[in-house]
Amino acid sequence: MKKRGRWEYVGRVGGVQAAVIIAIDAGHILLVEQYRVPLGRPCLELPAGLVGDESEDETAEMSAARELEEETGYRPAKCTTLGTFYASPGMVSECFTLVRAEGLTRVSEGGGTADENIIVHRVPLATIADFIAERRAAGVAIDVKLLTLLGQSLLSDQAGD
Repeated sequence: MKKRGRWEYVGRVGGVQAAVIIAIDAGHILLVEQYRVPLGRPCLELPAGLVGDESEDETAEMSAARELEEETGYRPAKCTTLGTFYASPGMVSECFTLVRAEGLTRVSEGGGTADENIIVHRVPLATIADFIAERRAAGVAIDVKLLTLLGQSLLSDQAGD
């Protein structure tokens, strides 16, 4: 917790940033589901990880490639930064770099480290809204970053107005 004037917010020690990965393979998006202590339940998310977790000189692209393989079992041929974003700027100072992973090759089952117990989902993009709704109905929390996948469908209902 930090306080600036009357404003309270949360910030990571040392300003550590995260890399969040959009990985599409043959019309399917790779998602992960894992238990999140602050929520007290599993959460459906894009694969992600801390930049510099393994070495101080690690870039967002390097971190994205490492985390994608660790969490999902897919190794990218190329990672491209799409920009830096803030998920909840009124409460948290943390930002993340959104990275697109391309040229995916499956090299393992994924699942993260021994204590993460990550479930990997390979979901057709055409059915992503239904899949998210199903996981939500099953009591799984939905990470705000999944709005990147729902954006067009959320706006399409308003197109005729």
